[in-house]
Amino acid sequence: SKVTFGSSSLTVASLFLLPLSNFSGGTVKSSHRITLPATKMALYSIGAAVSVLIYFSLLYSITAGENIIHQSPAAGSRRPMVFPLFLSERNSSSRSLSIPHRKLNGADSKSLPHSRMRLYDDLLRNGYYTTRLWIGTPPQMFALIVDSGSTVTYVPCFDCEQCGKHQDPKFQPELSSTYQPVKCNMDCNCDDDKEQCVYEREYAEHSSSKGVLAEDLISFGNESQLTPQRAVFGCETVETGDLYSQRADGIIGLGQGDLSLVDQLVDKGLISNSFGLCYGGMDIGGGSMILGGFEYPSDMIFTDSDPDRSPYYNIDLTGIRVAGKQLSLNSRVFDGEHGAVLDSGTTYAYLPDAAFSAFEEAVMREVSTLKQIDGPDPNFKDTCFHVAASNDVSELSKIFPSVEMLFKTGKSWLLSPENYMFRHSKVHGAYCLGVFPNRKDHTTLLGGIVVRNTLVVYDRENSKVGFWRTNCSELSDRLHIDGAPPPASLPSNDSNPSQNSSSNLPGLIQIGQIKLDIQLTVNSSYLKPRIEELSKLFSKELDVKSFQVNLSNLTSKGNNTLIRMVVIPPEPTTWFSNVTATSIVSRFTNHQIKLPEIFGDYQLVNYKFEPPRKRRNNIVVIAIGIIAVIIGLSAYGAWLIWKRKQTSIQYKPVDEAIVAEQELQPI
Repeated sequence: SKVTFGSSSLTVASLFLLPLSNFSGGTVKSSHRITLPATKMALYSIGAAVSVLIYFSLLYSITAGENIIHQSPAAGSRRPMVFPLFLSERNSSSRSLSIPHRKLNGADSKSLPHSRMRLYDDLLRNGYYTTRLWIGTPPQMFALIVDSGSTVTYVPCFDCEQCGKHQDPKFQPELSSTYQPVKCNMDCNCDDDKEQCVYEREYAEHSSSKGVLAEDLISFGNESQLTPQRAVFGCETVETGDLYSQRADGIIGLGQGDLSLVDQLVDKGLISNSFGLCYGGMDIGGGSMILGGFEYPSDMIFTDSDPDRSPYYNIDLTGIRVAGKQLSLNSRVFDGEHGAVLDSGTTYAYLPDAAFSAFEEAVMREVSTLKQIDGPDPNFKDTCFHVAASNDVSELSKIFPSVEMLFKTGKSWLLSPENYMFRHSKVHGAYCLGVFPNRKDHTTLLGGIVVRNTLVVYDRENSKVGFWRTNCSELSDRLHIDGAPPPASLPSNDSNPSQNSSSNLPGLIQIGQIKLDIQLTVNSSYLKPRIEELSKLFSKELDVKSFQVNLSNLTSKGNNTLIRMVVIPPEPTTWFSNVTATSIVSRFTNHQIKLPEIFGDYQLVNYKFEPPRKRRNNIVVIAIGIIAVIIGLSAYGAWLIWKRKQTSIQYKPVDEAIVAEQELQPI
């Protein structure tokens, strides 16, 4: 018989069934009744059983060799998008939820892990800071705006027809083996078919996001103590406004609400009820984010925050000093609407009209000798000054006055010029006021510019917000925050992955090889004779052995070259974890791989994670085969011996009369 399985054809030879068929289906040219001994029947049965075993063993070995390949979405080559900065109260969403005050029950917050995550981009150049988040199994990477004013984390969905062209490919649910839609229930708004929960968010600058809610594994990067965790997020189907045009993929919601990523982790008892943000300075960018608690600096300035006042993180601001002189304002001016709100997703600071007028006047009085110039955008009336030919930020504190935020507790928070000024984008050596009137809105909105080079701790468990002036690029070293640092080399995993006790941890994925398509800004004819040198450079940068990196498929694209790089584990029996694999991809996407100038610039175009190839259990198959051959030969030999003995046996006729055989008559 012939069996087709997948792309393979398997022929099963009836090695031990043929002798049996000669007796059961053949023509007996004798009228004598034949009775087979039980011993012979047993031998034939053994032969048949062994042949069936061989068939299923071979079938198993074929199926074991077939792997389902999970492919991460293709990251197309894109030009950087310029994000327009609008002087508007960004991300001040129209939400009026009553948020319960969360506290951990029966858990020591100091013993809980935290997630340390890097921040990227620049507040003034991009309009936001982003962090990297990985969703799904295998993980798909996204650059998400860090927003303490949003309560939902969302990314563009694969079938979104009204989503912009962003930094990374859209999320593809069908590629994630752990993806699950959030089914329609009484606690959510449902789609038209009443099958899946949906969300919708509108922001004050007229941008919006809506889509469906889903649950999947979320990974926090290779510097996190947190293992990948299941969380609910939004899969976008519609984007409008800035959310459509921005380069970042979506938003990571850190606000106070059931769908907030912080709330979900706290509710599961995974982190303590706090997080920290530290935005880089004017000339530095980047920074750090910490989900969960850690040991705060002793000289951190804390102020009360009332979670019952609004879903936003507010502070008890009562006044402002400029150059040591307090503005002549009633403290209630900062208490309108939602109060004084910290919103990391907002670029600038917005004060109630009366407070802004007093602040602008006080600053201009202190810098009256400076030449006032037009702002970078003719659509807005910015307050800008030409300082000098020098563009050194460290000199600003000698030119612009100090500013202090006064709290109800009597403590104050000192701001440097980079916390209320931004660099003019068109005039060298010029700076503009980064504080604007909030027009009809009576809320005091303090955006990211106010907290540059400042560690801000949102201690939600104790209803406090803390401020600590620091260099955010050195935060981990200054605070001695422990994390899970990137591995110095790729793990070897000497133990069998199937027997590895950690293989059952949530979110741990076994990856057999990593394929990366990289575009270099050099000609292919120039690159070909240097391909071995480039391969060694990549292996050195990744801190792996040279044989683990293979470069191939050089394709010319004008003056550029597209190459395929494959990274494999150090041993055939080992694998990469998803943390290691995403770390390798991140080093390319964040341009942490340093190459000599002769190789030009590079860009990661596409990447793919493939699972380990399941090894065929050859030893078992061979052993079964040997046993089958031995038993089969023994059975066949026994049958031959028995047949020879039967030739001398005289059979008695069944009936006294023997009927002669008749020839068939021709038709």
